[in-house]
Amino acid sequence: MDFTLSEEQLMIQQAAKDFAETELLPGVIARDDAQKFPAEEVKRMGELGFLGMMVDPKYGGSGLDTISYVLAMEELSKVDASASVIVSVNNSLVCWGLETYGNAAQKEKYLTRLASGEIIGAFCLSEPEAGSDATSQKTTALDMGDHYVLNGTKNWITSGNSASVYLVIAQTDVEKGHKGINALIVEKDAPGFEVGPKENKLGIRGSDTHSLLFNDVKVPKENRIGEDGFGFKFAMKTLAGGRIGIAAQALGIAAGAYDLAKKYSKQRKAFGTEISNHQAIAFKLADMHTQIQAARHLVYKAAWDKDNGNDYDLSGAMAKLYASQVAMETTVEAVQIHGGNGFVKDYHVERMMRDAKITQIYEGTSEIQKIVISRSILRN
Repeated sequence: MDFTLSEEQLMIQQAAKDFAETELLPGVIARDDAQKFPAEEVKRMGELGFLGMMVDPKYGGSGLDTISYVLAMEELSKVDASASVIVSVNNSLVCWGLETYGNAAQKEKYLTRLASGEIIGAFCLSEPEAGSDATSQKTTALDMGDHYVLNGTKNWITSGNSASVYLVIAQTDVEKGHKGINALIVEKDAPGFEVGPKENKLGIRGSDTHSLLFNDVKVPKENRIGEDGFGFKFAMKTLAGGRIGIAAQALGIAAGAYDLAKKYSKQRKAFGTEISNHQAIAFKLADMHTQIQAARHLVYKAAWDKDNGNDYDLSGAMAKLYASQVAMETTVEAVQIHGGNGFVKDYHVERMMRDAKITQIYEGTSEIQKIVISRSILRN
């Protein structure tokens, strides 16, 4: 087994690290406090190629592999998980879904602009009564011959107000169950489409999360992705890859908190010496480092599986389950190592702890990942 990163992968990793430290870090606390969307920073990420990393260059993307993508996600997430989730959704869900399953006209019209960062996209699956149970879609897309009429509500949509293009999962034929679901491309200026109030969130407060309302929105048939009834499969296949991005985000949050805790432990003194010299703290750091390394290997393995054409449902689910758990546990310990300062915003770790929690919830809760894993291992 070769764990050596290529020269190109190392360059991508360094570029993401440099961008995070020089352009994301200075305003990250203020954006979190104000729940401010990082518009300028997202624009710069688009210019640098971070919003279409795996897209073929002929569609305006960087043409990189999944390993390069997770390396960048980890570095961005060490500093600002609000910015990195925008990168994750645009890459893993929107661009990948369009490039893999969209037709030539859809790619030409939407993918090129999304991959270049000219616009960003949103993935719309969750509803008030259809979170983990994605088959229970209440949003309907009535087939009117040459177009669909879309009605319903979508919840917890990342980049809900900042996106220009939305991939919406909706039920066309209730009697067919999940085989009657379609995936539709909806533009923000479509009549009848409305962005609901912004959610006041615990973490990733810089990303704009909204409900979306569809009231008799007319969607042309050419905006359907794949054949009639392909929507549920589209959503599941897309989310499988999206989990790798969120696993990398969780890994980055954990690694960023660990780095801060280690640095602080070498500066803060108690009982006449740096607290890193006390076994109680040193052992915490040892556990954190070990768990982060284990999570990193799971994330890289899932990315490697995707790059090599292997089935990555299992490896992606394991990576997300474990990395999100490590993110939560590591950030809690990072706050503990900082003591009273860990409870203060200026030291960053309290924000990281708040950001970590969502990685156990979105793009499939930890409980859903265990269902995916158990079904996979019990099939054999």
